[in-house]
Amino acid sequence: MPHGTLEVVLVSAKGLEDADFLNNMDPYVQLTCRTQDQKSSIATGMGTTPEWNETFIFTVSEGTTELIAKIFDKDVGTEDDAVGEATIPLEPVFLEGEIPPSAYNVVKDEEFKGEIWVALSFKPSENRSRGIEEESYGGWKNSEASY
Repeated sequence: MPHGTLEVVLVSAKGLEDADFLNNMDPYVQLTCRTQDQKSSIATGMGTTPEWNETFIFTVSEGTTELIAKIFDKDVGTEDDAVGEATIPLEPVFLEGEIPPSAYNVVKDEEFKGEIWVALSFKPSENRSRGIEEESYGGWKNSEASY
């Protein structure tokens, strides 16, 4: 299983179902990679075609297979409305190293609710492939003795 750093660029969304009846929707995205959660800014007044162009960094460890992007509509005074979610498989980025901005289906109650555009890149951790961790605490490499 890969270990390293996953960079997620949240680009935009298109064709979202409008969760606001009176005003333009104010969407934001909650990204979840295993136990790590990060939130985008709120695309105030952008309605069903928001743009974020924000970058998020996640640490990838054993058992990480997907990224979940949940889209919400920010509401004042009431609970935020769930617009839908996209499940983004990470195996392609682990193999390729980089995936250009791509569309992923946004689904709610098993119904298509639009698409979210995300770019991914993965940088593996150093020293993982050799199986032996290099000493990082002193030793002859770090000695400053002058003879």
